[in-house]
This record gives sequence, C-alpha cells and structure tokens, in this order.
Amino acid sequence: MIHVERGGSGPLLVLLHGLGATGEVWRGVVDRWNGSWLVPDLPGHGRSGPLERYSFGSFAAAVASVVPAGPVAVLGHSLGGVVALTLASGWFGVDVSAVAGVGIKLRWTAEELERAAGLAARPPKVFETRAEAVDRASKLAGVPLEHGVVPDGPGWRPVLDMAAFGVGAPDVAGLLSASKAPITLAAGEHDRMCPEVDLHAAAPGGMVLAGVGHNAHVEQPASLDPVLARLGGA
Repeated sequence: MIHVERGGSGPLLVLLHGLGATGEVWRGVVDRWNGSWLVPDLPGHGRSGPLERYSFGSFAAAVASVVPAGPVAVLGHSLGGVVALTLASGWFGVDVSAVAGVGIKLRWTAEELERAAGLAARPPKVFETRAEAVDRASKLAGVPLEHGVVPDGPGWRPVLDMAAFGVGAPDVAGLLSASKAPITLAAGEHDRMCPEVDLHAAAPGGMVLAGVGHNAHVEQPASLDPVLARLGGA
C-alpha cells in the first residue's frame, strides 16, 4: 500500500522524496506550485508498505499505481529524482509532461556501492524511546522527520526498510535518453552528493541552486522556484 497526500487544484505535480525521507519533506514546496499536487511516501518509507525487491523500476511501478490518468509534471529529489526520470520514460504508463530531478547522485564508486549494500543487509535497530528513533531516522534521511518511526514491542524503530539501500546506482544517461518529456536536472550549490562538475557533465544545461546543499527543498523551499517554473507551475 502506498500512502498518498493530495491538495490544490489545476495542473498536477507529483513530488517524490529521497532515500530515507517521507513525503513530509515537500511541505514547504507544495504551496509554491500553481496547481494540484500529489505526494506519496515511497515504498518502504514513512506510511507506505515495503517491497519484496527494490529497484528503480519497482519504485516507479508503485508510484505509477497511484498517479491518475492525464498529463502530470514530476519532481523528484535524489532517489526520487531517479524514480521521476524512470516514470518519464513512459514505460509505466504515466503521461509525464515535464520532469525534474534535484540532487541526484550521478557518480558512484565501488566503495560507495559496497557501503550501501552493507546498510541494506542490516536489521532494523530498535530504540528505547521515540526520540532516539526519530533522531536515527532523521540521520538516515538527512532531514528532520516526524513520520519516520513506528512502535516495535516496548521500543521504537525507524520505519525505513533498510533493504531499500540496495537499489544500486542508476543508469542516468540511459534514463535521460529514454525520457519522453522535457528534463531539468538541478542541484544545490553546496550539494556534495551532486557537485556542479557532475551535474554539468550529465546535463550541460543543469541548474545550480544558489546557497543550498543536498536538501534544497527543505533548507530553502524558494530555491526550487526556477525548477517549478520549468515544470510549468511556479
């Protein structure tokens, strides 16, 4: 089951969060969109159920199941940005009119992939207090979360399915070439996961967002206004 929140009226924007986060990270952005919006928690995150196997395709298929018919713009952050590009391929039946990926990690080393695989194999950690679990969930996401923990026996644990870390490295070049929609790639000026050199190598017209880091949508929601304008609804 995919948890979804909706609001607004007019042209639809689908917003997809990054690994470890939940749809709540878009709170500062949705009101900046001149239309309606749909924000899911990705599978294995927040209030959505897990998947048997995580891949960019399985994430995209799950999101596609809750997107209504008709043209939509899609904005994704980090992992969500890759899922957004996957949807823009048209392979999952979503009519994507424009797509944007913010803060996508474009280069992966063998060591980084090994570290991610190690995280994917870890069992969930249970904490004595909710506050401790919230702190851990927020560290995994890189942003403060409210909906990132659940009770577990006498304690609490982050709800994130750690197996999602095993999704691997995306074929961004392949997704860019497969997209049936206009693409915007963007990253914060201080984003260490997507430095400017990597952004411009992947997309020469990539948009650098001044004064923000990896989580631009949380740090300074207004920094995404140029991205929303590209999508058609700032």
